[in-house]
Amino acid sequence: MSQPSRLFLDGYNLALDQGTGVATYARNLSYAMGRLGHRVGVLYGTRAAPSINPLIREIAFFDDQAGDPPTWLVALRRARRMLHSMMGEVATPVPMTGQVVAAPFRDRLPHYDEIWNAQDLFQQAHVHYSFAQRPLSVRLRDRPHLMHWTYPLPLRIPGAANLYTMHDLVPLRLPYTTLDNKRRYLRLARMLGRDADHIVTVSEASKRDIVSLLGIPEERVTNTYQAVDIPRKLIDIPPEQMRAEIDGSFGLAAGKYWLFFGAIEPKKNVGRLIQAYLASGVEGPLVIVGKKAWKSEQELRLLHDDHVRYLAQEGSVLRTRHRVMMLDYVPFRLLVNLIRGARAVLFPSLYEGFGLPALEAMLLGTPVITSDTASMPEVVGDAALKVDPYDIAALVQAIQAMDRDPALRARLAEAGPRQAAQFSPERYAARLEALYARFGIAPVAAGEAVPEPVEPVRLAAE
Repeated sequence: MSQPSRLFLDGYNLALDQGTGVATYARNLSYAMGRLGHRVGVLYGTRAAPSINPLIREIAFFDDQAGDPPTWLVALRRARRMLHSMMGEVATPVPMTGQVVAAPFRDRLPHYDEIWNAQDLFQQAHVHYSFAQRPLSVRLRDRPHLMHWTYPLPLRIPGAANLYTMHDLVPLRLPYTTLDNKRRYLRLARMLGRDADHIVTVSEASKRDIVSLLGIPEERVTNTYQAVDIPRKLIDIPPEQMRAEIDGSFGLAAGKYWLFFGAIEPKKNVGRLIQAYLASGVEGPLVIVGKKAWKSEQELRLLHDDHVRYLAQEGSVLRTRHRVMMLDYVPFRLLVNLIRGARAVLFPSLYEGFGLPALEAMLLGTPVITSDTASMPEVVGDAALKVDPYDIAALVQAIQAMDRDPALRARLAEAGPRQAAQFSPERYAARLEALYARFGIAPVAAGEAVPEPVEPVRLAAE
């Protein structure tokens, strides 16, 4: 066994107040790197300006309340940096000494041994790429052995093996569901596919798209899948306590409501889900947890009809009743309880590179209805009910079948954790180890145990 290598990943999205799918991926990746026994570094791109004072660097890293500088000053700084962009950006270490009380941020931070920062790195990289049509170089005083970018970013670290994760090609496959500039996205993806040391993805469906749409040779793309990981202390909350918490927090009875969690955007298919739920006639409310994203008003337009939103037939009486409950934000502990207490999780997404929410529900033993498109069949296997997400009648029938058949719910509740176990953190780390070995990252003897992830900020906005 050799000495530990220095493996880096980027902090793209990790600094956001509310989590995203890329942030969850990055956190899980950082813990997997730690499980392999290597030294883990995270490269951020916050707006903190560099300083020769280590304490100021630490303070600035956590100071997300700092005011924005004037627009003219931002433009001036960016223009000056563009003039020097041929030399690349320089990252500086952030000394995490503990002098700043960082407890409020621990649910956002990944596993790390060292943290580096280059001011506004990710924004600067996109500006540089727009002009130069090539990645922006970023240099660290001590060059890592391998840099694993968690997203197709126009950045590279010279002298290191640069790997890029492409989660999916939704902007190309379903262009009407994203705000990306499609021409720019395609140019960037093709350039990375040509120049990267390797492309990483998270499902065989995504790998097929990358090979066919971008023309990247199959041997240069590796599917590592992802890890599904929920802190043990949340899984082990006693059922009676779980029921009491969802009743006290939301007035919901365990087993009597339906749940969707994720960003409200066209790709997630929330509009058809609401139509199918209302048409199914099942008892119990539909709970939607997630932030309103692009075109959310179109996905939710049915709820703007007062007769749907406020009135429902109960026998011969038309009574006021909320049939759909919408929650923008739920702390992760309560989200886990909501998932555990749901009659079923409804996740009929039009397209997913991996579909982590479905697996999280399955890990917790909650029945799942999901789509039969993209990665979902290979990820959920036979442990979920799969339907055509474009077919509202099929969604209605699936919801009704789940509602009326306790044996079906019991079978899926039992099969879900077994299927989710195929994507355990340990198996994920083993797949990464095999990938990194191709770039000279030799296995090392296991060091100290990597701590269990804390409750992450995800609010189900993924």
